[in-house]
Formats: sequence, structure tokens, C-alpha cells
Amino acid sequence: MSNYRTISLDHYATIFKALSNPHRLQIFNILTGCCEPGTLCSTDEMMSCCVGDLDSQLNIASSTLSHHLKELHHAGLIEMQRNGKQVLCSINPATLAEVAALFSSARTTQN
Repeated sequence: MSNYRTISLDHYATIFKALSNPHRLQIFNILTGCCEPGTLCSTDEMMSCCVGDLDSQLNIASSTLSHHLKELHHAGLIEMQRNGKQVLCSINPATLAEVAALFSSARTTQN
């Protein structure tokens, strides 16, 4: 197995590990419903992309939310941008495309 393939598999493992936590999966699901992938919602749009508003939608401590967002960001699943005192989050479309390609290639090799 080449190094490139090993690195890719490690990358996918990081993604799936991040999504294996129910809170992180819930956060990811909220973010997929609030913003168009790859766009950061402005404060005039859906406020659920703001970290402070995510906090109000989940029944977890702010420090726990921060940890889960860090893990999702580390896995490349979300992008974060500071806007003054607010931190806005969005889904990373490149990572979604990578995961879709993984499943697409798995499906074509089985046929």
C-alpha cells in the first residue's frame, strides 16, 4: 500500500472518528441545515451558525461545545471564522466531496 493511500485512510478515519460522537454529529447536522456548504452565514441570516446560538440549541456546556467544534474543525469537517466577538461556523464542502468520492468509489468497485 502506498503512503498516499495510507494518508488518505488516516484522513478518512479522523473524519469518521469526529462524527462518531453523538454531540458532534448533532452539531454537524445543525450546521448542514443552517448554511449552504462553504458559505458562512452572516449575522442577518440563520443565526444557528453562530457558536453562541449553537450553544443554545444543545444541552451541553460551552466548554464541551468548544471541544466538539475543535474536533470537527481538526477533522476538516467545518470552517470557523471570527466576526468581532462572534465565531461563525460552516460546513467544509471540500471534505464533503472527499467523503462522497470515497463512497462513490467503494460503490463502483463492488459492481
